[in-house]
Amino acid sequence: MSYAIQAEGLKKRFKETQALDGVDLEARTGSVLGLLGPNGAGKTTAVRIFATLIRPDGGRAVVAGHDVAREPGRVRAAVGLTGQYAAVDENLTGTENLLLIGRLLGMPRRVAKGRAAELLDRFQLSEAGGRAVKGFSGGMRRRLDLAASLVGRPQILFLDEPTTGLDPHSRGEVWDMLRGLVAEGVTALLTTQYLEEADKLADEVVVIDKGRVIAEGTPDELKSAVGGQVLQLRPLRPQDLERVHALVTEAAGGETHVESGMIIAPVKDPALMPAVVRRLDRADIPIGELALRRSSLDEVFLALTGHRAEPAQRPEEQPSSPDDAAFERVGSTGGGS
Repeated sequence: MSYAIQAEGLKKRFKETQALDGVDLEARTGSVLGLLGPNGAGKTTAVRIFATLIRPDGGRAVVAGHDVAREPGRVRAAVGLTGQYAAVDENLTGTENLLLIGRLLGMPRRVAKGRAAELLDRFQLSEAGGRAVKGFSGGMRRRLDLAASLVGRPQILFLDEPTTGLDPHSRGEVWDMLRGLVAEGVTALLTTQYLEEADKLADEVVVIDKGRVIAEGTPDELKSAVGGQVLQLRPLRPQDLERVHALVTEAAGGETHVESGMIIAPVKDPALMPAVVRRLDRADIPIGELALRRSSLDEVFLALTGHRAEPAQRPEEQPSSPDDAAFERVGSTGGGS
């Protein structure tokens, strides 16, 4: 089995913060590896190391068969990076943005122009290619940003929270485009705070917290190992919610919560559901909804880290200026050190 990305004992410190503390991970060639964790867990730090934007303090990282510290130029020639914010120039047109990147990567103007047209067509931006990016919607900017990361035809794509802030329709478009790239053999490392995104896209998932790997496996393996099944129910009468919550909490032995009027409880004992139904019947409380389902990846995340995922960044892990974001774009789309 070949691996496009490998890390062994990866460490990185920012002043008093140990961002990575001995991270090990592997991404199979031609797959999507989801890198999950709470805000400040070290996800973006890992991506920046893999993309050769910062150097590790310890451990080793190999990308496309090259050591990121010893052969950064070879790594950059093989990778593309899409960060949390679109790194495109708002005053240029879509075509001009892609053409600029192609020229910076050393492409002859004719080749760069052809590649720009090809990518605009692929990402359904041909009609908008002649317009200034400042007039693009959020989804269009994100698609252009993804196109920009592909100008150099990378083997490996780093996607750092690529759909943050997008509406569901635009997010779905990005998902479809990523699936198409992976089908063509591209390897993707995806960091995301949208657990549904990792569930739908990732072949394997690595969860990190406080700079350490705390779980890994396929989404289904993590759900089975950590989450199991979940009981969810909603009383027919809203005024019964507090009473039913207390009843279910007692039957489940704690660990329940309420979301939008729905009581959710992890199922550790198959007898929980009939026991709850009997108690509600004796209490003469009518049920509006009742279901038994598998845990979601969001619930696995909650069980592993103690809180839910929230899209955000910590200061030391985000570009400090638009110039930094632009450097990331050009420095990691293939070509030179």
